[in-house]
Amino acid sequence: MRIALISDIHGNLVALEAALADIERQRVDQIICLGDVAVFGPQPREVIARLRQRDMPVIMGNTDQWLLNPEPWSTDPDKRPQVEIEMWNASLLTEEDKATVAGYMPTLALDYGDGLTILCYHGSPRSFSDSIRPTTPDDELDTWFPDGRALVMAGGHTHEPMARRYGASTLVNPGSVGLPVYWAADGQVVNPAWAEYALLEWHDGALGISLCRRPYPLGDLIAATLASNMPHKDYWLADWRDITISTDPSNAPDPHELAQIGENKNRELDSPG
Repeated sequence: MRIALISDIHGNLVALEAALADIERQRVDQIICLGDVAVFGPQPREVIARLRQRDMPVIMGNTDQWLLNPEPWSTDPDKRPQVEIEMWNASLLTEEDKATVAGYMPTLALDYGDGLTILCYHGSPRSFSDSIRPTTPDDELDTWFPDGRALVMAGGHTHEPMARRYGASTLVNPGSVGLPVYWAADGQVVNPAWAEYALLEWHDGALGISLCRRPYPLGDLIAATLASNMPHKDYWLADWRDITISTDPSNAPDPHELAQIGENKNRELDSPG
């Protein structure tokens, strides 16, 4: 059985279509979306509609919950562009869109066969605002998973692809389809023009996990953004890059430092809720 996990699309239909096209080539049995669907991007309604058309399970993320009762979350002048983009996102939603978002699930336990399950959530089973990282201590995770373990426990929220052991379980984060973050060679944290997702495969008692990314033309995203009525387009596009990956291991960042940078970036990206 092959399952694709997607998460944190953030209103970027261009990236979602790139991910779905790549997933189609993998011949998966099921796609699960781990939340944060529409907020902070130029195509919020289009993404909601595309997921609805695909009829896949969607987990409620913190920004999805915020959409059901949107209020400005900061009066800081430096945050005004992000706040106004997100309020614009919310203003576009129809009653049908809101009903769709309201139907997203807090968690999902999926039977993987052989008496094994996959547990899906956004941040953690406890809260969609929890951030599980490669460096999160096991004793902290113990408080977030009080009701037992699954073969795979999968969430998003951090925009950081991850697969790590936790006891007999494996924690998986597919990264972000629509708003990935990357530490560039110059030390700047940017948004690369690729869509991240994960593939899970259970076959003959063996579990396979692949963390995938599919590049797409940055020009397509720029064109979609400019064609929208989203405010502060230049602000939103400023951090997007076409990225060439270095294979030099000396360029790899320290994981603890990267976790802190990811935490800071995540506060910027996921402030609602």
